[in-house]
Amino acid sequence: MTSSAPAAALDHAKLEELLGRFVNDLGAAFHAVNAVVGDRLGLYAALAETGPASPEEVAASAGCDPRPVREWLRAQAAGGYVTYDPRSEQYSLSPEQAFAMADPSGMSLPGAFLGAIAAAKSEPAITESHRTGSGVPWGRQHADLFPGTARFFGASYAAGLVPSWIPALEGVEDKLRTGARVADVGCGYGVSTILMAQAYPSSSFAGFDIHEASIEAARERAAAEGVSGRVTFQTAAADAYPARELDLVTIFDAFHDMGDPVAAARHALASLRPGGTLMLVEPRAGDRVEENFNPVGRLFYNASALICVPNSVSQEVGAALGAQAGEARLREVLAEAGFTSVRRAAQTPFNMIFQARP
Repeated sequence: MTSSAPAAALDHAKLEELLGRFVNDLGAAFHAVNAVVGDRLGLYAALAETGPASPEEVAASAGCDPRPVREWLRAQAAGGYVTYDPRSEQYSLSPEQAFAMADPSGMSLPGAFLGAIAAAKSEPAITESHRTGSGVPWGRQHADLFPGTARFFGASYAAGLVPSWIPALEGVEDKLRTGARVADVGCGYGVSTILMAQAYPSSSFAGFDIHEASIEAARERAAAEGVSGRVTFQTAAADAYPARELDLVTIFDAFHDMGDPVAAARHALASLRPGGTLMLVEPRAGDRVEENFNPVGRLFYNASALICVPNSVSQEVGAALGAQAGEARLREVLAEAGFTSVRRAAQTPFNMIFQARP
């Protein structure tokens, strides 16, 4: 029995609307690949340095063949990521485009595209996981996912963590300034850990993650940033890291990925000193599914289906909160773990920042 409707029964206006979305999405899928190509070849950086410029000038600056670079530039301009002047037939980056695509300290949008491409490369394993429920552990995802994730989240952490998120936590910043002990759980490449260490030199920081390759990368980053003396990184699960008598435990965009978030929160509670805080940063989401039918929710639901939920179900318990768990569900988990005070301290278009205390 088929569910297909006869052509005569179709609402062609709705069909055209759907096809419009399809064209936009298919173009975006191809754009993601081209963004990664341009990032790796240094084309955005070359354009930022030489523009306004012809395709030949951009190609020469990046050391590339001019013909494919011309097509790449046309594709970028069609998508609005590069500016084209039809009078001069030259290309350039606006200040906003340069900040988003070429500036190492900017938004690093190519890093986000790299993460999406990495998920596509893991499609066979993800498809099998959806069929069997076996899951895909973080470490079995394509290796490009790890630096892509660090670059994507790192930009928002650099913009918000020290300037506004930590100040929004009651009684935390003063402790960090005078000397606190901090554990950053699910630290990945250590971007958040290192940002805190740079801002609060009187405090000590320990980063923990289950992925050994990420821990190794975090150690290298800490050494490069000159904070190795106050930052340590260790492979450990979220419910088994050895740190105790902590003033602050942080979990950045990793809680929903965990197989047993209740156990992780309970372990965080046990590791805190009296008066300590759990800082939980999670993707921004409404409590009802339909509240997340928007561009940000769409982004996170898709990433969650490909990465977060498969990772969680591959672990013990397999709670699979998903990246759009919502505040009410997060509060339930924290309450079950034993936290009695939870407040939303801050928020951005992409994240909710919670302070949880015993």
